[in-house]
This record gives sequence, structure tokens and C-alpha cells, in this order.
Amino acid sequence: MLTLTWLESVPDVWLQIAIVGMWLSVILLLAVVAKRYTSADSEITRKIVHIGTGNIILFAWWLDIPASIGIGASIVASIVTLLSYKFPLLPGINSVGRQSLGTFFYAVSIGVLVAWFWSIEQPQYAALGILVMTWGDGLAALIGQRFGKHRYKIWGIQKSWEGSLAMAAVSYVVSSLIFLGVQGNIWQTWLISLAVALVATSLEAFSKFGIDNLTVPLGSAVIAFALTQLL
Repeated sequence: MLTLTWLESVPDVWLQIAIVGMWLSVILLLAVVAKRYTSADSEITRKIVHIGTGNIILFAWWLDIPASIGIGASIVASIVTLLSYKFPLLPGINSVGRQSLGTFFYAVSIGVLVAWFWSIEQPQYAALGILVMTWGDGLAALIGQRFGKHRYKIWGIQKSWEGSLAMAAVSYVVSSLIFLGVQGNIWQTWLISLAVALVATSLEAFSKFGIDNLTVPLGSAVIAFALTQLL
């Protein structure tokens, strides 16, 4: 009885922040361990952080974290990432071997989607957009670099068909799982997920300066929301 008293006295918002903070700590610890004690290259450690932090949107959705917290965190993250391009605040996270604002766009996209879809009480679309970018773009890069044999270029950025196929497949799975949980096994679930996968893959192919970290989540969320209203 007494051991739970302190929990009952803690405001819900602080418990929510504590849970998110613990998750972030675990992700950063995994990235540090992977970089220091294994043979993982910088791209793999970047993707650990990229994918791990993106899953915060699920905590925000399931724990009903206020939009103000998500937007505030996005603003802080955006400022830190901008500064990190000038100063070595986030070494290994921004180093992608090319000029890119991808980490900044990543932070901005989370804030925009939370502000939009929390305000209309449709957080699943924010989650869909972020997770398509988080898992789809993250795994597409890793698979493309390791297994990509058939290359193509758009805007001077080299891509592979293997990576793009991975992007499409992961985007479809992510969208389907979210729609299955929200609206069930109906035909719209599969059709909208297919549309999201096609749009996300097309947008990911245009990744100059890391702009896909903004266009993919926003485009995926918009097409999913628009088609849900129409169908």
C-alpha cells in the first residue's frame, strides 16, 4: 500500500515524461554501446537513434501526452540539431557523408504532425507519418547500402531499387498495423496502406539535403488522412 503512495502523488504528465526519458536513455545507451564496443559503423548507430527516437510517437499516442509537450520537445530538438551543424553537439548523428538537414527536418516533422493531429484528436495519423519515416526510411537506407545492387540517381543522390522496395514494404506494413488497430480488417485498411506505401517511397527517392525526413512523414500522414475521409 505505502509503496504506491508516491506514484499516486506524482502528476500524470511527469510520469509520462519519465517514461519517455527512460526510453530515450535506453536508445542512446544502445547507440553508444554499438559504436564503442562493436564493429557497427556510424550509419548503423545513426539508424539506431533514428528508429528508436521515432518510436516516441507511440508513447505520446498511447499515454495521451499533451500536444504542448510534443511541440515543445520538437522545438528544442530542432534548435539543438541546427546548432549541431555548427558545433559538435551530436557527433555521429548528423554525419552522413553529405550535406544534409535531415536531423533538423526529422525534429520539425514530429512537431508539425503532433500540432496538427493532436488538435483534431486523430493522433494515429501523426504516428503513421512518423513511423513510416522512422522505420521505412531507416531500414531502406541500411538495406540499400548493404544489399543494393541496382542503382539509380535522383537529384544527384544515389538510391537503389532494393532500398526503395524495402521502403515500400515497410511503409505498407507500418500503415496496415496502425489501421488494423484503429479501424480493423476492412478493405480500406489495405487500400490506404498501399497508397501510403507508394507515396512514401516516391517521396523518399527525392532526398536532397535530407528533405525526405520532412516530406515522407507529412506526405504519408496527409494521404492517409485524406483517403480515410474519402473512402
